[in-house]
Order: sequence, then structure tokens, then C-alpha cells
Amino acid sequence: MIEQISTGLIDWSRAQFAMTAMYHWLFVPLTLGLAMIMGIMETIYVRTGDVFWKQTAKFWMKIFGINFAIGVATGLILEFQFGTNWSNYSWFVGDIFGAPLAIEGILAFFMEATFIAVMFFGWNKVSKRFHLASTWLTGIGATISAWWILVANTWMQHPVGMEFNPATVRNEMVDFWTVAFQPMAVTKFFHSVLSGWVLGAAFVVGISCWYLMRKRHRRFALSSIRIASVFGLAATLIVAFTGDRSGYEVARHQPMKLAALEGLEDGGTEQGLEIVAGVKIPYMLSVLATRTTDGYVPGINDLLEGGYTMPDGSTALSAEEKMQRGRRAVQALSDFRQATKNGDSVAAGEARAALDKDMEYFGYGYIGKPEDLVPHTGLLFWAFRVMVGFGLYFIAFFVLSWFLTRKERLAEQKFKWLHVLALASIFFAMFAGQAGWIVAEVGRQPWAIQDLLPVNAAISALDPASVKTTFFIFLALFTILLIAEIGIMVKAIKKGPGNVGLEPGNEVPQTK
Repeated sequence: MIEQISTGLIDWSRAQFAMTAMYHWLFVPLTLGLAMIMGIMETIYVRTGDVFWKQTAKFWMKIFGINFAIGVATGLILEFQFGTNWSNYSWFVGDIFGAPLAIEGILAFFMEATFIAVMFFGWNKVSKRFHLASTWLTGIGATISAWWILVANTWMQHPVGMEFNPATVRNEMVDFWTVAFQPMAVTKFFHSVLSGWVLGAAFVVGISCWYLMRKRHRRFALSSIRIASVFGLAATLIVAFTGDRSGYEVARHQPMKLAALEGLEDGGTEQGLEIVAGVKIPYMLSVLATRTTDGYVPGINDLLEGGYTMPDGSTALSAEEKMQRGRRAVQALSDFRQATKNGDSVAAGEARAALDKDMEYFGYGYIGKPEDLVPHTGLLFWAFRVMVGFGLYFIAFFVLSWFLTRKERLAEQKFKWLHVLALASIFFAMFAGQAGWIVAEVGRQPWAIQDLLPVNAAISALDPASVKTTFFIFLALFTILLIAEIGIMVKAIKKGPGNVGLEPGNEVPQTK
């Protein structure tokens, strides 16, 4: 049976997992973005035979490799924490959650590991086309890894394709394809992965602008910016589209998250979307949530008190009613297991019927009070606006970068302000990505699995002191890795791409 744990252990376990995930997400999106950009550059080399593009691709490949190695290290620790810190979770849904993680490890990770060796060490050992295929397969492998991780995460946001087995107290998968390809998973995949493409594009534009500021590698810098700005603009526009679709999915399956994002205490029809300081876009929240201007959007109080009409025509239960039914489900599960142990088939059948009746609200049986169902509205409100605000910024940024590069004007000294802004934009993209994960994960609280298993019933029965100790150990370890990566990356960038772009009349030779 699932047991509840102390608040201190819950907080430290959540903090440790959140810290690991946030460090991991510093590395992964840059890997995804650079993989695509260097693939495009090597494709140009193979098609044109111009060795300039080979050297350009090799430079960005070096940066990709530095980032890739540390991303793997943080990712492994993240997956191990499901077994160490969240053993109740692993037991309760491991049959479902473990499947996409296993596929990710067996298929995608081995695919990356195989072809990344050819990509780095096979330039003069295999044909150009085989090497190009290895480069793309490395990037595709990383993307497939992201797919299965995001499938697992989406299932936590909207659990589908499973049945609960009271004999084992485990949820078991009954429809793999529903788990793997539910609409919410597809939307989340494109939104998350393409946000990584945006970071990769911003990184390439920013570093290239640094070379322009230093009057080094002019052709290399402008050519890189031209590709990255177009690539980044396309990615940003798709991210915006999938963000709208994601908002609609959240409204359907996680209405409390949507209400918290807007700080919407009392809902209603014809709801506007608040930008900041009470300034709203009329009807936009209703359009986002219901695809109609007069659609009803429940607020936090509505969701806690119930009584409003659901989209399917039923009346929403209050939080208290859900908690009562959840407690009945928890008790019915206990009665079923005891009756089964005693060999009383009649009592077991009655308990099973009672459990099936209230199983939909099983997780609410572990909620202490209705207010616990409300996530941190202030943090979510601003994280959402940081994410959306930077998304709009990057549309304008990539358009301007592409336009000035196309007009051969970006290297002019009067645009030095844009060079500085481009460097800052690398961090803007990182902030936007982190804000997006805050929206996704903090917005789901208090649930480890939406409406099915709260975090207070998902964690391992550990000594809080041990979790606290390992938190600071991981914090120190990840910080050291981050500093090391930045140092190695800065050294590689300062060294530059060799003689690429050192054209007579346009360049000042490199200095040590």
C-alpha cells in the first residue's frame, strides 16, 4: 500500500529532482538545436563541395560534443532518482512509465552512441555521404531520445492507456500506442524540442556576433548567422503554434494549471488573457481554452467549489467531494487486499466494485485539504509571461538578424548593439526554456501524476537528512560540471574555427 511521508522529506525530494532537471535542461536543448544546424551545414558541404562548410560544420560539432557529454551525465542521474527518491511512484506506475524510458535507452541512446563516434572520428575514414548520414542520425537519435522522455512526462500530465490492478497495486499498460501518441504528447514534443532549436539558433547567432565584434572570421560568422536565423525563426513560429495548442490541452485536462497561470480566482465566460498589471487581451483566454469567444473558463475557486457545468454536460464535483470519494477508493483497496488475503471472494468482489466506482478519484484520497490542490500561482503567472514574452522577442530578433545579414550590413560597427544583444539572447533562450518547464511541472502540483498520485504518496521513505545531503552534493557536482563546460566551451570559441573566414581584406588575423 502507498504510504504518506513527512513534509520535510517531500520538499527536499522535490528540490533535488527539480535542481537536477533544471541543470539537465541547460544542456539538452542546446544539443538538440546544434545537432540540426550542424547537419544543415554539412549537407551544404556535401552538395557544394565547398570545404568552407566542412570546417564550419566541424567547429559547431566541437561545441556540440562538449555540451553533449555533460548532458548525458545529468540525464543519467535524473533517471536514477525515480528509483531512489520516488520508489512509490516507480512501483505504482513503473509498468507504464518505464516503457518509454527503456525504449529511449535501448534504441535512441545506442543510436546516438554509435553514430556520434563516426561523426567525430570518421571524417577521413568514411565517404562524405556516409559521414553526413552519421551526423543526421546522431541528431535524430537525440531527438528520438527527447520523444520518449517527453512521452513519459506527458503521461504524468495526462495518464491514459492503462488499467489499475488492485492485486499488485500497480497501473498496467493496456494501450501502448495511446500512451506514445496521445495528442498532448505530440504537442509537447514539438513545443519542447523546437524550443531547443531556438536556443541552438540563438547560440549560433550570439557566438557568431561575438566574432563580428572582434572582427574575426567574417564569412564564417555571417554564413552561420544566415542559416541559424532562418532556422531559429521557423522554430520559433512553430513553438508559438504548438504553445497555443498546448494551452488548449491544458484547459481540457489540467484546468487548475490554467487558472493558476492566469491567477484567475473566479472564472466565467468571455474571459480575457491578462498580459501584465491588469492589461488584458479581450476574449483571448476563452478562445485559448475553448476555441470560442464566449467559452466558460473555471477559476481556482470554481474548481475547488465545483457546481459548474463541464464541457460534457455533467456537473463538476467540489474538491471536498473528490477527496471523500478518493478516501473511499483508498479504503476499498485496503479492504480488497485484506479480503483476498483471507480468501473471502465475496468480500473481495464487493470491495473491488467499490474501488472501481471511485478509482477515478483515488489520488484525492491522499490530499490533506482542498487548498493543497492549488499550485504556486505567483511563480506560474510570471514564468508563463517570461516564456511567452521571450518567444515573441525571438521572432523579431531572428527576423532582424536575417534581414541585416542578407543585406550584408550586420558586420557594420553601428550594429554593435545588436551583437551585444545577440550574446545576451543566448541567456534569454535559456531563461525561456527554464520558465517553460516551471510552467509544466510546478503547474501540475501537487500531483506526481495528474489526478492519480500526489507527490506526498509518490516518494521513498528516506531519512530527510540523507536527501538534504545528496541535494548539496549534486548541487556542487553539477555546478562544477557547468563551470567546466563553460570554461572548455569558451576556450574552444576563443580559439575559433581555424582559418575559416579569414579572407584578405575582410579579416583581422586571430590573436592569442
